[in-house]
Amino acid sequence: MEYSDSLKKNNEFQRVYRKGTSQANRYLVMYVLENHDRHMENRLGISVSKKVGNSVVRHRVTRLIRESYRLNERSFRQGLDIVVVARPNAKDKSYQEIESALMHLAGRMKIRREAELYVEESKKAEE
Repeated sequence: MEYSDSLKKNNEFQRVYRKGTSQANRYLVMYVLENHDRHMENRLGISVSKKVGNSVVRHRVTRLIRESYRLNERSFRQGLDIVVVARPNAKDKSYQEIESALMHLAGRMKIRREAELYVEESKKAEE
């Protein structure tokens, strides 16, 4: 990930859960908190519990979320700690469905850059 690092430690996740804001949809829950110590990079944390499935399923969902974020990284504002929690019904979903759910939450959390939103809207209007 070009502009991002990972959240790895439990206390980093707990800080985002306690102090951040959250939104949810059918497949994912997203928590966001401004990180004042690192202004030009985001930190992404992904949590997939055993309720989602066995180890193979959990790792697949983690990879889908990470790849969705990586390919859309330029669409996110910088200087954020983001935690994405997978819900149990995310286990059978395709990459497109996970990506759509992630970007939907980014829009609801207002952490998408406005320029990209404008470009996407104009592309849809042309179709």
